[in-house]
Amino acid sequence: MRRELDLKLVSFFNLVCTENIFLRVKDDRQMSDTLGYVQSAPGPKKGSKKALTKAQKKDGKKRKRSRKESYSVYVYKVLQQVHQDTGISSKAMGIMNSFVNDIFEHIAGEASHMVHYNKRSTITSREIQIAVRLLLPGELAKQAMSEGTKAVTKYASSK
Repeated sequence: MRRELDLKLVSFFNLVCTENIFLRVKDDRQMSDTLGYVQSAPGPKKGSKKALTKAQKKDGKKRKRSRKESYSVYVYKVLQQVHQDTGISSKAMGIMNSFVNDIFEHIAGEASHMVHYNKRSTITSREIQIAVRLLLPGELAKQAMSEGTKAVTKYASSK
């Protein structure tokens, strides 16, 4: 089941063009190596967990976990809309999260350039729309445009 999803992710990445370079990859590892995403951090050293719990007991306070923002909840919701019985591995989710962050940064950067060129100070939906048209290839841009227009219309009607 997961292997099937991984193959679908690979197919998805084969369709998407990042900075005008089409990516052809075989598996998650090659995908992360090619894209430069998802660097695995070294694991905790032996005894570090015990030292942490002793320090917590000394202070008498529990340490609050730092929150990590990610798009994993939203990626999973979209996956369930498309394929209800399919899961996704944490490595694939990390790659998807990095991909969404990368696309977000590219679109925001391009929209920022558009605002600067036009000597304005606000990024509006128009600048985002232009940035999407410039960055995404053909059919993907059309689909993004229709989804974005639908979202803005829904937001405006709810006000």
